[in-house]
Amino acid sequence: MNQDADHLIGLRDRGIHRLPVEHVAVDEIAVGFSPRTDGEDPDYVHALAETEGDLPPILVHRPTMTVVDGIHRLRVAAARGESHIAVRFFDGDRAEARLLAIALNVVHGRPLTSADRTAAARQILLAHPRWSDRAVGAVTGLSGHRISQLRKGTTADTAGHRVGRDGRVRPVDSSRSRERAGELLRSNPGASLRQIAAQVGLAPATVADVRNRLLRGDPPVPGATRTPTTRTTVPAASPTVPTVSATVPTVSATVPMVSATAPAVSATIPPPPPTALDARRPTPPAPRTSAPPPPPAPERLLRIFDSLRRDPSLRLSESGRNVLRVLSACTLVAQDREGIAAALPEHCKEPMAQLAHGYARLWTQLARELDAGEHPALSA
Repeated sequence: MNQDADHLIGLRDRGIHRLPVEHVAVDEIAVGFSPRTDGEDPDYVHALAETEGDLPPILVHRPTMTVVDGIHRLRVAAARGESHIAVRFFDGDRAEARLLAIALNVVHGRPLTSADRTAAARQILLAHPRWSDRAVGAVTGLSGHRISQLRKGTTADTAGHRVGRDGRVRPVDSSRSRERAGELLRSNPGASLRQIAAQVGLAPATVADVRNRLLRGDPPVPGATRTPTTRTTVPAASPTVPTVSATVPTVSATVPMVSATAPAVSATIPPPPPTALDARRPTPPAPRTSAPPPPPAPERLLRIFDSLRRDPSLRLSESGRNVLRVLSACTLVAQDREGIAAALPEHCKEPMAQLAHGYARLWTQLARELDAGEHPALSA
């Protein structure tokens, strides 16, 4: 079984949609792998049964012929008296099938309740205690802060290292790794962030934060006490700043006061040459006249998305499902924006930023076309 959360999310968002569709006898399929603590919803089955058109294929674990996703659709087929149902088969092991059942039910169909998500998160922490909070949250639809609360006091809270969504192992307490990164940056200012990150076991984004803290004269570990040596231990790559020549005559005691027309001494001293760290210092952003409004909370956006994906008029039409797939990708950004940014290679960040700015303008234009006024769902 692949132990990466990103692999599981990739299966959910892309992999299973590429699987071929087969038609299987309804009575050959068993029910299981449900993440719902309250079981099936007969009212939801009745509502689906009254809709027109074909329902999307269900996902079945081939080795056990057990439903991974689509129990209500299976019940609808039986209620309609249909002998066969459209099926996509998943060939992974049972443990991966259970995780996939959780991940799929988070993003479509009848939404999982908060209790369902919490129970699912506890199951994942029990099966994968070393998964990071963000990795578990990406699968269950809960925030990393909520996963951290559920982890406390359990066996999953004792591991010294955790596996992120990308499969990389990182320490829970990064203080020593940050200090080591600071030492490497001081001794070799020209080293790349990725080189240092690989040596100390941190993400490149974390090493970048350490570098910026050193440039400001702060300690590499947030919250640590600043020491007088913090600024002076970062070496400069250029020669030392030239000092005033020893041949400059000493001012005699009989020399009168400098007149108002005399040139300022400081104007004749050239500025020090830039150092290697100065060249790597990020360009400060242009000043803004006013701060942009904060984005809506991810939980609020998720609730709005949940209400949309429950709407049969979207779920049961091809165009509606395309819209929901786009919105599903947007929820991933809302839930793990920082993780996505940290996982990007350095050379991809600028083009990614250009895309994000462009898409943001298109989304803003679409929002204005849909509703010229304020969105009550986002401002409530």
